[in-house]
Amino acid sequence: MANIYCTATNTGKGFITYKDRYDFYLAGHPGEVWILSDKPKATAWINRVSGTAKTQVEAQAIVDGKIEEAQAAWDLLPEAEKSPPIGFGTSRRATKYTIT
Repeated sequence: MANIYCTATNTGKGFITYKDRYDFYLAGHPGEVWILSDKPKATAWINRVSGTAKTQVEAQAIVDGKIEEAQAAWDLLPEAEKSPPIGFGTSRRATKYTIT
């Protein structure tokens, strides 16, 4: 099934409802990029949240840009801050990935 891509600012409560999750696939990514299943209810959601439609290439560029910003910030950290305290999991540099 095809997907549709958009940007929309998460406004908090009610931005994504349980009904939305039931009616169509929805996934958020860095840069306020959202991927939705190509269904009429998903298009209605984009309109409801004042989203802006994007192509996959445009959406990928936004995600990549945000990840590169996070990587640059990570690279500037002192080495001591890159290691998490003992018992608090791992702290990792952001990694690029492909949205689909």
